[in-house]
Order: sequence, then C-alpha cells, then structure tokens
Amino acid sequence: MVTKLTLTVEKEVIERAKLYAKKTGRSLSEIIENYLCEITDESESMHKISPKLKRLVGVVSLPEDFDEEIELRSALEKKHL
Repeated sequence: MVTKLTLTVEKEVIERAKLYAKKTGRSLSEIIENYLCEITDESESMHKISPKLKRLVGVVSLPEDFDEEIELRSALEKKHL
C-alpha cells in the first residue's frame, strides 16, 4: 500500500535531490523509498556490502532478461580477443 509522507528538509537539499533524481531518471520518492528500505534492511547480506556500494543500490535499472554471466563473458571476450 502506498502512503503519503510529509518531510521537512532544507530547500537547497530538496533542489539538489530533484536534480539528482532527474539526472538518474528516477523519482525523488523512489530514491527516498530505496534509501529507507536500505537502512531498515536487517539481513546480514546488506551489512557485508561496503557503504560506497550500498549507496548505489537502486541506481541502475536492468531489463528483466538481463543475464550477468552472458554480459560478463561478452565484455571479457571483447577485451581479450
């Protein structure tokens, strides 16, 4: 269920966040929701990831049929062949 949330944030921070959201092709709500999910996730796997990598969670949207192994193999073949 989606619920509205009212936040009090410095105007300059909001403006920068909106620009960032636009540059990354996401909504400000999506960014905030992802961040709140990240900081409230209590699973061990998230705690082992470095803070720099954690900040990237949700930044990239991949197609449903994305196959990491195929893409990695392709990239390595292009690099080494």
